[in-house]
Amino acid sequence: MGRKVKNLLQSLRDKEFVWLPKVQTLKAFGSFLYWMSPTVISAVVFIGCAVTKSAPLNAETIFTVLATLRNLAEPVRMVPEALSIMIQVKVSFDRLNRFLLDEELNNDDSERKFKECSVNAVEIQDGNFIWDHESVSPTLADVNLEIKWRHKIAVCGPVGAGKSSLLYAILGEIPKISGTVNVGGTFAYVSQSSWIQSGTVQDNILFGKPMDRTRYEKAIKACALDKDINDFSHGDLTEIGQRGINLSGGQKQRIQLARAVYNDADTYLLDDPFSAVDAHTAAILFNDCVMTALREKTVILVTHQVEFLSEVDTILVMEGGKVIQSGSYESLLTAGTTFELLVSAHKDTITELNQDNKHKRGSDNEVLSNPQSSHGFYLTKNQSEGEISSIKDPIGTQLTQEEEKVIGNVGWKPFWDYIDYSKGTFMVCFIMLALFAFMAFQTASTFWLAIAIEIPKVTNATLIGVYTLVSFASAAFVYVRSYLTALLGLKASTAFFSKFTTAIFNAPILFFDSTPVGRILTRVSSDLSILDFDIPYSITVVASVAFEILVIICIMVSVTWQVLIVAVPAMVASIYIQQYYQATARELIRINGTTKAPVMNFASETSVGVVTVRAFNMVDRFFKTYLTLVDTDASLFFHSNAAMEWVVLRIEALQNMTVITASLLIILLPHGYVAPDQISS
Repeated sequence: MGRKVKNLLQSLRDKEFVWLPKVQTLKAFGSFLYWMSPTVISAVVFIGCAVTKSAPLNAETIFTVLATLRNLAEPVRMVPEALSIMIQVKVSFDRLNRFLLDEELNNDDSERKFKECSVNAVEIQDGNFIWDHESVSPTLADVNLEIKWRHKIAVCGPVGAGKSSLLYAILGEIPKISGTVNVGGTFAYVSQSSWIQSGTVQDNILFGKPMDRTRYEKAIKACALDKDINDFSHGDLTEIGQRGINLSGGQKQRIQLARAVYNDADTYLLDDPFSAVDAHTAAILFNDCVMTALREKTVILVTHQVEFLSEVDTILVMEGGKVIQSGSYESLLTAGTTFELLVSAHKDTITELNQDNKHKRGSDNEVLSNPQSSHGFYLTKNQSEGEISSIKDPIGTQLTQEEEKVIGNVGWKPFWDYIDYSKGTFMVCFIMLALFAFMAFQTASTFWLAIAIEIPKVTNATLIGVYTLVSFASAAFVYVRSYLTALLGLKASTAFFSKFTTAIFNAPILFFDSTPVGRILTRVSSDLSILDFDIPYSITVVASVAFEILVIICIMVSVTWQVLIVAVPAMVASIYIQQYYQATARELIRINGTTKAPVMNFASETSVGVVTVRAFNMVDRFFKTYLTLVDTDASLFFHSNAAMEWVVLRIEALQNMTVITASLLIILLPHGYVAPDQISS
């Protein structure tokens, strides 16, 4: 099964990769057009000048045209990128629009009326409720219900009868077609499927409430959690994994039951809270929690345990989305209807289980009498103690550790590992060769114009033809460089994703217990996206800028060597500023990489338990917590950009100082010391 799921993930990734090569190829073609456009346009302008003789092909004309076209190239290149971004924005806005305009719960006064009533805690009159408005029949029909304060109400019925939907109707979670719902006081809700937050046991029980030690101890004891907490490695400060994955089903159910008891609400809605515990624990919870700790509270209990129904005040029997019977235990038994069938079916099941247990005890005795088969006995014993030992930690450390991040400079090792793991060493070499050839041809085309203008024997056709051929060659090498970069990124992305899926499916259970889902999702989304798009092009850009700086310095020195007086100190200052910036920016980016996972983890976790959050009236607290997490992530993103602007401002100041110095030297040098064509180039 694991191999099938892995193959499914790989096929989904392959579907995404169908578009990735096309996008990368388009980027390579865009780079080719970016460098070809000035060449083609300038060649056309030169040919026009030569044919019409409107302007002489001298240094002033040629280099003025080239400078103008190169200044226009960047804005022209941004036009298709801007259009692409606008299309992405349009798609994103449409998706957000559909999401924000989706159907929402209507929590105004027409849905649920909160009022202080001295008689009834919950009143429903002629209530009709439906989950899907396109459905023909309502989920709950003709519901008429009156629940008095401090009464214990049991709701029973077959599977799919609408018991949980009745609780949702009281909470206002299910859309109402008609009727009125009047409720009073505060609510505490225990869902059928346990919802546990990441954090400590204490945090899950308190659920945002201030600590009241006496009430806290009573809630723990009433929910039979005292023995479990004593066996935990850190007591109630023991950390719970994602969705309570390191707890048993019974422990999770009792923790969320303790959360409801500690909340000290007026009305308790318990949706089959005994389904995940054994019969003995269920009896303790019913007597100590429901009938004792909540004796002064209104309790609506959905249950299949018929043995507890004789203790409640009123029993509601549901079938087909309707309350078909209501009354006390004795009156419903004497009525001889559906409720009697439920009780009879339960007694028959208990009888069959007792017979099976007698047969099992006989088998266990045989195992005990046979020393060679004693392993089966110990296995059963270990399983019975599973709830207590499931969270034991012999080392004494918390389960979920803080996300690790490297501190300081790690050098070039990650980039070499990226190239080596994707087996792209030769490809990187070819990229560097293509980059070097591009810079060489690009410089040669400019030098050809500067030199050929001074040679009288060179005709206009030769001048334009050689320039065009050299420029086409440089643009071709740009395309080769961009295309190889795209292939390198695609190859590396495939290799890393395959290794990622293999590592995930081979990871032990402890890894998933101790690693939040948000952290895994961050690795597979934003981190892999950086591997897909950013790293290969960043390697190319860094190498290209380095080559370009060296070429520019060589050209400037060949024209006016005096510029070195300012250029060398400027380069030293630039290196110092960049090192100073990198020490800060590196840590900011690393911290920013660890702040995305809590946001994703909290959002996914809250969406699962949103009904519980609304029932406990904790929406504002969760919203503030979410905003705090988002602000933490956004503040680091802001500081990273601020640091980038800081270094750009200083580097550009040094660059402008160097250019101004070179210009002043050219002006102050004696007339004829530097040829005009060299200055233009």
